Amino acid sequence: MALLEVSALHAGYSAADVLRGVAFAVEQDGITAVLGANGAGKTTLLRAVSGMVRRQGSVCFDGQPIETLATEEIARLGIAHVPDGRGTFFDFTTEENLRIGAYTRKDRQAVARDFERVYNYFPRLRERRHQQAGTLSGGEQQMLAIARALMLSPRLLLLDEPSFGLAPLVVQDIFRIMRSINEEEGVSVLLVEQNAALALDLADHAYLLETGEVVMSGSADTIRSNETVRRAYLGY
Repeated sequence: MALLEVSALHAGYSAADVLRGVAFAVEQDGITAVLGANGAGKTTLLRAVSGMVRRQGSVCFDGQPIETLATEEIARLGIAHVPDGRGTFFDFTTEENLRIGAYTRKDRQAVARDFERVYNYFPRLRERRHQQAGTLSGGEQQMLAIARALMLSPRLLLLDEPSFGLAPLVVQDIFRIMRSINEEEGVSVLLVEQNAALALDLADHAYLLETGEVVMSGSADTIRSNETVRRAYLGY
């Protein structure tokens, strides 16, 4: 069953369309990866789901049309967006950043439990909870961005290039944690990632985006075994 279902999606900036007739889905409890080169429209796709850019078409979340909703309303439905560049509030502490993630929630006891939950996933954030976020390493800032999104208690997590600029061991750690969050919490994931090998290892389904259009889709195994994908994105 699809948690997020998108069809005939056109989206862009000012008068120019970046996405042209895109269709894709994210299954309940699933992880879907969107692959593509720089400029393919991957970031625009996530922004369109979140209502951050001009868009036209059908976007349904849990059977409810959301294409006319504002970004804040979409977040309240349980869609959390971890943007490229991480969106860290540098002048605030780690803990203050996490509290910002829970700003829409009224259930204070549940929020307190979620602090413990994200600190268990990211122990380094607990160690640095009183530290100014701008002084964290790049990997720690990426962990903080994901943890802040989890404080929304989302059903769907939108991740934009979580591996960008990070050391391989840090990336492996973050992707391991993302798998745990998906399996243990049932949080569905829509992942935009240039590291195709990593993305396909994590995902169960994938789409290949080229110049604003989906040119291939299927199970992660099917996409991985495609000769064109292997040569262009996997390097063998």
